[in-house]
Amino acid sequence: MASTDSLESFDDLLQAAHRQDEPQRLLFVFAERELAADASAAQRERFERGEGGHLQPRLCVDKAPEEVASFAALRAESEQTGMHWDVVFVSTLSGRAGIAPGSDAAEQPLRFMVNAINGGRLRDMVAFDRSGHVLRMM
Repeated sequence: MASTDSLESFDDLLQAAHRQDEPQRLLFVFAERELAADASAAQRERFERGEGGHLQPRLCVDKAPEEVASFAALRAESEQTGMHWDVVFVSTLSGRAGIAPGSDAAEQPLRFMVNAINGGRLRDMVAFDRSGHVLRMM
């Protein structure tokens, strides 16, 4: 898969998934920006300005690249769930011997992604904002 540094948009990710030697499964974790209930007044003020807080995973989905026409289509589908999200994290799962991985193979990697997000370990995933732009996580 392409390096996250070479990705500028969600479309770049889709194109890279289609170019791989082995079939891919795309793994998505949609997360919402939250502020802890016991946050101080200063933390609440920063949060209102779009700073601080943490990302709480809300929804996990896996799809074959062929099932995702565009970021706009993915966002529209996610909105049908009624779940709000601010960031979507994406990773991939490679098939073997020309056989694409199924949804059953995605369950454990999706759990690992959720645990990584909760633990602040974001470097092995690509993050996109609600417009499909790559986010550079520090």
